[in-house]
Amino acid sequence: MKNPRTSGAFLSVQGTSIMKIFAALCLFIILIFSISGLLTSLKPQYRLMSTSVNQAATNVNGELLYQLMGWENHHFLKVENNWVTTPKLTNLIFKLSSNINLNDPRSLLGRELPGFYQFDGKILVAGEGTNYTNMPVESAPPIETMKEEREAALQNLEGLDKPSDENSSPAPGQTTGGRKVVYVYFSHNRESYLPYLKGVTDPDLAYHSQINVTKIGDQLKTSLADRGIGSFIDKTDIQAELNKKGWKFWQSYDESRTVVQTAMAGNRDLHYFIDIHRDSQRRDKTTVTINGKSYAKVAFIIGGKNPNYEKNAKLATELHKRLQEKYKGLSRGVIIKNAAGSNSIYNQNLSENAILMEFGGVDNTFNELDRSADALADVFSDYYWQAEKVNQDTEQPSNKQ
Repeated sequence: MKNPRTSGAFLSVQGTSIMKIFAALCLFIILIFSISGLLTSLKPQYRLMSTSVNQAATNVNGELLYQLMGWENHHFLKVENNWVTTPKLTNLIFKLSSNINLNDPRSLLGRELPGFYQFDGKILVAGEGTNYTNMPVESAPPIETMKEEREAALQNLEGLDKPSDENSSPAPGQTTGGRKVVYVYFSHNRESYLPYLKGVTDPDLAYHSQINVTKIGDQLKTSLADRGIGSFIDKTDIQAELNKKGWKFWQSYDESRTVVQTAMAGNRDLHYFIDIHRDSQRRDKTTVTINGKSYAKVAFIIGGKNPNYEKNAKLATELHKRLQEKYKGLSRGVIIKNAAGSNSIYNQNLSENAILMEFGGVDNTFNELDRSADALADVFSDYYWQAEKVNQDTEQPSNKQ
């Protein structure tokens, strides 16, 4: 026969233990919210920007808290759950203490192998087939190439004089009027494509002062106009300006920043800013076939050193999702760049609607690139007009009395 006093004492101890756990959890949550409030109240330049802290916040989720509670009360661990993966606290602690991610060997190798930083970055949203072995790669051209001392002869130029109209749309039902709301520019304006450079096979030499990524802007401008959206394509020769000043290739973003700021000051209607680049990866990683036609894949690059990069990433993620729905496989995903010694801002702190896009790789053709520009204009216009409708509905005064 059970002793009532013993049973009562046991229940009292168990109840006290549960209350302690609950109180500790509440204090923990209050502490987290207090620290978060303090950090977000600081000015951007004073905020903590540690990648490790960001990763820790990503891993500290409901599943991990549930496990922690289960260590004190094993009844929590007996409840059936449908989690696909269980977060490992040991991995998280090891990562925080060493800054090495056991699931990403780059976090160790990147410190030991010269040039490995080129592959640095975090995949925020992965496109089909995108992983840490085939991320976009940026390589600087040799000095003599930058200065046009060894510029290649051109070839395969037939049909490049006018934008493609194979995906042209009927007259738009709505337009921005005379307003230009999209600004397209090219920080690495001489990035080119091997099919048009006679005798050139080295990806590091795929640069040209005439046939280069700026031609993508022509197609994008036409395609956006077909959908009623006014744009300005700025073809400032950033490389020529670097040569005049004796600046290095990595200072391209400093030079293009001045160009963008001047445009913003001269036109308050500009609201979206797209910096177009070309990847150094080869054709098998930068090309996709959609409905029997070949497209140059695109990738969205976001600068992680920008304190407000989440806003830029939100736009990039939305455009990626829309491309995935209508042009499956075209987007390689959204990549966060935050490598030590790299720019990793890309002028995106000038606007929350600023993104950098990689169009294709060194082996792609302008037929493929034009189709990708049309696809981007297609999903962007859907996004733009939907956002405009929301803004108009918000601004309209209520008719209710």
